[in-house]
Amino acid sequence: MRRIMLKSKLHRARVTDANLEYEGSLTIDQNLMELADILPFEQVKVYNVTNGARFETYAICGPPGGGDICLNGAAARMGAPGDLIIIATYAEYEEGEARDHEPRVVLLDGTNKPKKPEIVKGWPS
Repeated sequence: MRRIMLKSKLHRARVTDANLEYEGSLTIDQNLMELADILPFEQVKVYNVTNGARFETYAICGPPGGGDICLNGAAARMGAPGDLIIIATYAEYEEGEARDHEPRVVLLDGTNKPKKPEIVKGWPS
């Protein structure tokens, strides 16, 4: 049996821009993508903490270091600058892998900087 498990997430990212006219989806700061093990064009699920919206889209790599989180195209209708969101990825794991799997969790502050220099694995304590 295969199980779908949380692979990684950026927890409480702040939306910095929303661009309805842009052809694309969710722009994420390159450094944050690397920390959370998110690849360009990888499917992401977005949970808007501010307004309750939930949607799927794909990640686009943004410039490193600026903390950019931009809702693009149709996703721009799902939130606004200043909204807090959770960006999650999922993967399928075999039963044995799933039991030992720990997701990569990056906790962010109000300016989209990691709260700790290291990645938090598993559930925060």
